[in-house]
Amino acid sequence: MSNPDSSNAFVVLPPLSDHGVIFGKNSDRPQGEVQEIVYFPSDESAHTRKCTYVEVELSGPSKAVILSKPYWMWGAEMGANECGVVIGNVPVLTNNCEGDHDPQVQRLLGTDLVRLGLERSSSASEAVDVITQLLDQYGQGGSCFKDTNFCAHNSFLIADSKCAWVLETIGKHWAAEQVTKGYRNISNVLTITTNIDKKSEELLEYAKASGFWDGNGDFNFSEAFNKKGASSECYEAGKKLLENVTASNNFKETDMFKILRDDQSEICKPYDAKFPTQCSQVSVLSSDRPSVHWFTGTPHAVKSVFKPFVFTKNPTISKHTQCLSENEPHTLHSLHSEAIRKGSQVQNLLRKMEEECVEELNTIINSLGEDLSELDELFKDCVETEVKFYR
Repeated sequence: MSNPDSSNAFVVLPPLSDHGVIFGKNSDRPQGEVQEIVYFPSDESAHTRKCTYVEVELSGPSKAVILSKPYWMWGAEMGANECGVVIGNVPVLTNNCEGDHDPQVQRLLGTDLVRLGLERSSSASEAVDVITQLLDQYGQGGSCFKDTNFCAHNSFLIADSKCAWVLETIGKHWAAEQVTKGYRNISNVLTITTNIDKKSEELLEYAKASGFWDGNGDFNFSEAFNKKGASSECYEAGKKLLENVTASNNFKETDMFKILRDDQSEICKPYDAKFPTQCSQVSVLSSDRPSVHWFTGTPHAVKSVFKPFVFTKNPTISKHTQCLSENEPHTLHSLHSEAIRKGSQVQNLLRKMEEECVEELNTIINSLGEDLSELDELFKDCVETEVKFYR
């Protein structure tokens, strides 16, 4: 397995933000792996889920979810559910790849675990439990890219309006760190050290028996299990960005847009990169007003615009962010890509639209009561306005 180009996920919590908990993620994937934005309503039935490679037996109702997902797989790179839980994952390379921990064996993908975690949880803490229980039962593995045999373990950033969790996995073993204030980020390297709030059974015994830890001193998860030579450069760059941008103690969604668009640090990768930033998500998670989830649905965050989605009783999203077939990108992706190739300046107009949308939506949400029907077609209207600009 070769080192992946970094995907990155971030979260900022009070007191650095007075706008709730703010989550952001860039999804970097190979050229041609178009990312859809899709919505699935809640489902009261108990049934088997056919994930990307394996079937999973489930019981009980599932939550309504909005997902940013590669067109070819069942799972999702990132997304949110109706309870205000958001999850994003990134691949990590570890030194623990034998037997039940071999990521080349087709099991659950990290992206499958993202979707299952969102469908089955009402809080960030519950999502940690859901994912780790599935991990213990089914394991993880299989190629996470369409046309290459790239296999890895997974790191997850999970958040709700009260806290965030970093969950990092090595085969069926894992460690989790709770974040209740400040900021945190993840990239393609294990980042949990000695601050472990939850862990898999017999993790320390396994680390000692496998020769990854000598048993002396505090157990350091990342030191024990990171693959030799794994680079933390992108993780450190993201951490530095968070430090700088949160210094005002007034962090908001537009600041997370800025972080996800930072191309100097390579947090955002251009359209023509080997692993471009295929889609971006920013979520503002609030306990006293509706949470708002912003998605680009297009590559290269610098040249894309964020469009808002709010869970209402009857939300509608646009057909223009859904692929009709595996060989045909969705309409928004095609029009956006053509505009970039032609050097169109329409993005400047669209960015102005984005700025106005942020201001207007914050004003509207602050004045809304329990009836959110006014926002049913919010995402759909924004997507279709963008499509009209391109055409």
